[in-house]
Amino acid sequence: MLTISDGVAAGTRDDASGEALAARLSELGYEVERGIAADDAASIARIVRDRATRTRLIVSTGGTGLGPRDVTPQALRDVLEYEIPGFGEVMRAAGRRSTAMADLSRSLAGVVGSCLVVCVPGSTGGARESLVAIEPLLAHALETLGGHTQHTAGTSPVEDAPGAPHSHG
Repeated sequence: MLTISDGVAAGTRDDASGEALAARLSELGYEVERGIAADDAASIARIVRDRATRTRLIVSTGGTGLGPRDVTPQALRDVLEYEIPGFGEVMRAAGRRSTAMADLSRSLAGVVGSCLVVCVPGSTGGARESLVAIEPLLAHALETLGGHTQHTAGTSPVEDAPGAPHSHG
């Protein structure tokens, strides 16, 4: 769990979205390690590269908007081996139920090695909605990234997803 915010990094702002995401990931059974980074592309990339070598899931919150310091998507694209477009599509679709502004989010997900990296908005509501939207995908994505690509006929990865922890957040 990585919060990306100049204010949180400086100690002038509460980490509400990070706290909400960490709590939800814990409820889902994930072991959560928290971190904070300022809105600096080089720092974000360095932290994600480092964490990707020791965890299978990184969820970041913040820096997905259109502001001049919102650089998380650019930083992640420099690190990701490939992007998974469906994650961003699902997150924005879920957000549209609350606000038309969800389409301005640049949330995304991709892969570094065998680590799934998911980038959600910094607003608490947007972060929560985005995580809930992708929860059915997490277990199967992590399982597949772990090399388990054979599935038994008649099973649905979506049915297995909600409480299937595989890594740190």
